[in-house]
Amino acid sequence: MSNLRLYWPEATAAHPAAPDKPLGRHLIDAGVIETRDLLHALDLQSRVDAPLGEILVAEGLAERGEVLDALCAQFRAHRVDLTVDPPDRAVTRDLPAALCLRFRVVPWMRVGGILMVATSRPDEFDRLRACMGTDGLALLPVITDASQIQRQIGLLYGPELALKAAQRVPAVESCRSRQGAGRTRHYVAWAICAGIGAALVLAPLWTLTVALLWAFVTLMLSTGLKLAAFCAQLSHMMTDQPPDRLAVNTVFRLPRVSILVPLLKETEIAGALIARLSRLTYPKSLLNVILVLEEEDRLTRQTIARTQIPEWMTVIEVPKGDGLTTKPRALNYALDFCEGSIIGVWDAEDAPEPDQIERVVTRFQNAPENVACLQGILDYYNSRTNWISRCFTIEYATWWRMILPGIARLGMVIPLGGTTLFFRRDILEKLNGWDAHNVTEDADLGVRLARHGYVTELLPTVTYEEANCRAWPWVRQRSRWLKGFLITWCVHMRRPRKLLRDLGWKRFWGVQTLLLATFSQFACAPLLWSFWITLFGVTHPVSQTLGTPAMWLMAGFFALAEIVNLCIALVAVSGPRHRHLMGWVLSTPFYFPMGALAAYKALHEFVVSPFFWDKTAHGMTSVSPPSPAGRPPA
Repeated sequence: MSNLRLYWPEATAAHPAAPDKPLGRHLIDAGVIETRDLLHALDLQSRVDAPLGEILVAEGLAERGEVLDALCAQFRAHRVDLTVDPPDRAVTRDLPAALCLRFRVVPWMRVGGILMVATSRPDEFDRLRACMGTDGLALLPVITDASQIQRQIGLLYGPELALKAAQRVPAVESCRSRQGAGRTRHYVAWAICAGIGAALVLAPLWTLTVALLWAFVTLMLSTGLKLAAFCAQLSHMMTDQPPDRLAVNTVFRLPRVSILVPLLKETEIAGALIARLSRLTYPKSLLNVILVLEEEDRLTRQTIARTQIPEWMTVIEVPKGDGLTTKPRALNYALDFCEGSIIGVWDAEDAPEPDQIERVVTRFQNAPENVACLQGILDYYNSRTNWISRCFTIEYATWWRMILPGIARLGMVIPLGGTTLFFRRDILEKLNGWDAHNVTEDADLGVRLARHGYVTELLPTVTYEEANCRAWPWVRQRSRWLKGFLITWCVHMRRPRKLLRDLGWKRFWGVQTLLLATFSQFACAPLLWSFWITLFGVTHPVSQTLGTPAMWLMAGFFALAEIVNLCIALVAVSGPRHRHLMGWVLSTPFYFPMGALAAYKALHEFVVSPFFWDKTAHGMTSVSPPSPAGRPPA
C-alpha cells in the first residue's frame, strides 16, 4: 500500500484548489518547454480542438509524464499510478460506468465522505461534480495517465459494458431474437427440404421451372438495378463537371476523430498497420486510434506487446461475453471509449490515403446535418497476386466505382462496406451503434440509417485492402457476407409495411434487390447456368413446361445479363490503376461459381449457426500498398 493511501490529508481533500496559473506557465517554470514552444502549441490550439498538453505531447515538445506533473502542480493534486496502486473495487458503486466513460475518470478510493477520482483532465472535474449532484459525497481529483484510466474502467466495469455491447441495438431492430429459435429453425429447414424433395419426386419438371422462374425474376431485378446505377454513374462521369471538391466554407477548429480498428488473431499485420496509419496527415493530437482486441486473443495481444505503439493509439480489450465473438460487438464496446465527435472504422489490413481524415472532416463540416455517414472507396493493392485476386479486384472496382456510386445517385439505400466508414458520433449513438449479432453489421446499419431518415454519402477517398486470393478463404468470406445479407433482409422484413413506410416504394424495392436478390442470384446460379446446355443441342426442361419461346426468352435474357456485367466491369477497370485487368474481365464468369458454393455454406450456417463469424485471415500476401506518391487518381 502506498504512503498516499495511508496519509492522505482529509483537510486538503475537502477544499480542492483552483488552478493558480496556466498549464503552459507551469511547464515553462519547470524547464520542460520554452516560450516559443508554448506559442507554437497555442497557435495550433486555435485551429484544433485538443487540450494544450495533448498538443505538446503530439508535437514532441513534452513527455506525457511531464504534462501530468504540471497538471498536478496546476491543480495542487496528487499523481497516482493505477498499475501500482489500483482502485478499490468497492468504490464502483459510487460512480456509474456511464459517468466514468463520459468524463474519462475512474473512482480510486474513498476516505469517509470523500471519493477520490482519477482523471487526466482535472479542468473538466467541475462538470463531473455537477452531474453527480449533492448526495453528501465530495469528489476530489487525483491525476493519472488516460490509458491507465481506460484500462481500469475495463477491469472494473467490463462485464457490464460487455453485456451492453451485445444488446445495444433494441431487440425489435436486431437479429439476436434468432438466438433462442435454433430448434424452430431446424424444424422449418427440414420441412422446407422435405417439401422440395416431395415436389421433385411428384413434379420434377415444374419444380425446376418454378425455381428457374424465381431465378429469372431476381436476375431481372439485379440486372435492372445494375444497369440503372451504371447509367447514372456513367452520365455523371461524362458530363463536363469538375471533380468533387471539398471546399471549406468557413474556418473551423478541427475536431477530434476516433478510429476503431478491430483485430482478431492477427500475427502478421500489426506492425504494417501502424506504419500505414502513421502516414496520415491529420494532426496526431486530434487522432484517437483504438486497436480493439478480444480478451482471450493471446496471439494479437502478444503481437501488439512486441510492437511500439505511438501516443495517439490505444489498445482496448473486449471482455469475453456469452460465447459471442463478432466485430460489431467489439465495435460497440469500444465506442464508449472513443473521444472523438467523428467515429471511423478501418480493418486490420487497410491502407487509407494520407489525407483521408481531412476529407472526412471537411465534408462533415459542410454537409447537411442529416448526413450521418461517409463511405470511402475500397480497392485492392494485391491485384496481381493470382487469378482470384485479379477477379476480386475487378469485382470490387465494378461495385465501388460504378454500381455503388450509381445507387447513391439514384437515391437508393446504400449498404455500407465494413471499413472506411465515418459517422457523426451523436447519430451513431442515437441509433445504438451496431447489431452485435449480425455478421454484416455494416449492411444492416446502412438500412437502419435510411429508415431513421439519415443520409449516407460516398466520399472520393480510397482505402487499399488485401484481396482474399485463395479459393477456400474466399468462399468463407463470401459466405459470411451472403449469410449476413439474408439475416439483414429477415430482420427488416419482419414488418414489411413499416419498412415500406420508412423507405418508400423505390428504396423498398432497392433493399429487396440488394439483399434478397443478391443472395438468390448466387444460390440459383447453377439453374441459370443450365441454359448453356442449349448451345449443345440439349433440350432444356423449361421448353417442356413453358414452351420453346419462353425458354429462348429466358436464355436470351441470361446472355444479355452476362454481357451487361462484362461491359460494366470493362468500364470500371478502364482507369489507369486497373487497366492491366481489362484482359481478365472475360474470365470473371468462371470466378463467380465460387459464390454459389459460398451461398450454400451461408444457407447452412443461416440455420445452424447464424451468428458464427468466419474470420478472414490477413497478411497472407507479401505485396505492399502503393506509396502515396505513386497512387493514380481514384
